[in-house]
Amino acid sequence: MPDAIHHTTLDNGLRVVAQRVEGTSGVGISVNYRVGFRTEKPTRSGFAHLFEHMMFQGSLNTAPGEHFAAIQACGGVVNANTFPDSTDYYQVVPGEALNKVLELEADRMGFLTVTPDRFTTQRNVVKEEIRLQVTGRPYGGFPWTVLPAVIFDRWENAHNGYGELADLDAANADDCTDFFHTHYAPGNAVLALCGDLDPEQAVSTARAAFAHVPARPAPTLPDLDEPPAEHERRGTCHDPAAPRPALAIGSRLPDARHDLRGYAAHVVLAHLLTTGGHARLRTALAPSGAKVDSATGYFGPLAVTHPDTFVIVSHHPAGQAQKIEQIIDGQLADVAGGASNGTETRRAVACARTGLYRDFDSLAYRVRLLSRGTLLFDQPDIGEQLAHHVTDVNDDDITAAAANVASPTGRALLNLLP
Repeated sequence: MPDAIHHTTLDNGLRVVAQRVEGTSGVGISVNYRVGFRTEKPTRSGFAHLFEHMMFQGSLNTAPGEHFAAIQACGGVVNANTFPDSTDYYQVVPGEALNKVLELEADRMGFLTVTPDRFTTQRNVVKEEIRLQVTGRPYGGFPWTVLPAVIFDRWENAHNGYGELADLDAANADDCTDFFHTHYAPGNAVLALCGDLDPEQAVSTARAAFAHVPARPAPTLPDLDEPPAEHERRGTCHDPAAPRPALAIGSRLPDARHDLRGYAAHVVLAHLLTTGGHARLRTALAPSGAKVDSATGYFGPLAVTHPDTFVIVSHHPAGQAQKIEQIIDGQLADVAGGASNGTETRRAVACARTGLYRDFDSLAYRVRLLSRGTLLFDQPDIGEQLAHHVTDVNDDDITAAAANVASPTGRALLNLLP
């Protein structure tokens, strides 16, 4: 079992959380910045993801590419991801490499080097990534790049996080420098450390590594809230690379900051609907040849603040869209009416709980959730809290969650056509 979480705030505003997890091999380090797709401005879509690339292009004491090379040389793993509300940089390394990783992270947090040549190179890399992963790939980015525009009204919530190529082309290195100084301040970030370590010593090591990083004003967070639409919305998108049609259904999730139990019920509902060969939607849709999945949020549980989306996605033969929709709605209505009460609910609870604790076994997952939980929810242990709430989910919770997903209020359907 993990120990209590130690946390402090450094003089420059950087929050640090550390947790000992006995018996683990190595140390996990995650730095999360409170900037993502939904922090972008119109005409600068895709900039958060582009800047993620720039953070590996060198700083005062670090050459371009050296960050990756240093971590890989000690047998560690390193990566980064851009989410709607945060950008996450993480490493898992042997314990003796902790100092080096913290020095690298502090160097780029305080002294990133931005040049026109490096910016142009990374912009071209990102544009090529869009061509390979989105526009040139079947179902590329579906549904998270397209469904938000149907379910939400605010540009921040609705736009494609990969960005428009025209917006990327219009950006320059000065925009990049401004973005860094605005959003990559220590007071806009959380550093998390976990592994078989002494938390107090780990915090002390972090304090020394980041002591020379100057404080900068943290930006004002955007207001992302918007009321759910009163009526169901529908949309259509086209994918010339897709071999067959697809359907995405999105519904608004409860706010995990204020209703974590209701949020947990939706985590369990996703498993009840699509986890395992006997799951409701898999069984009901098998005769039609459709493949279906569901998820609590596009990026997984607790990856995004409110508003977030519960998603059901089906890939099906041509001409079956209306039938698939009716089957999904029928199954949701059955669950909302209590048809899954008892054994089925208990099975889904067990699946959801097992999945969460299996994820916790990964140092990379644990340290990232530790950092993100602090940054987005001001609750470092929100992942553990979610697991406890999942364990307590009962039949009434499941029927309420299914009724929410089936409700036309705040609901959106998107048909993808080849």
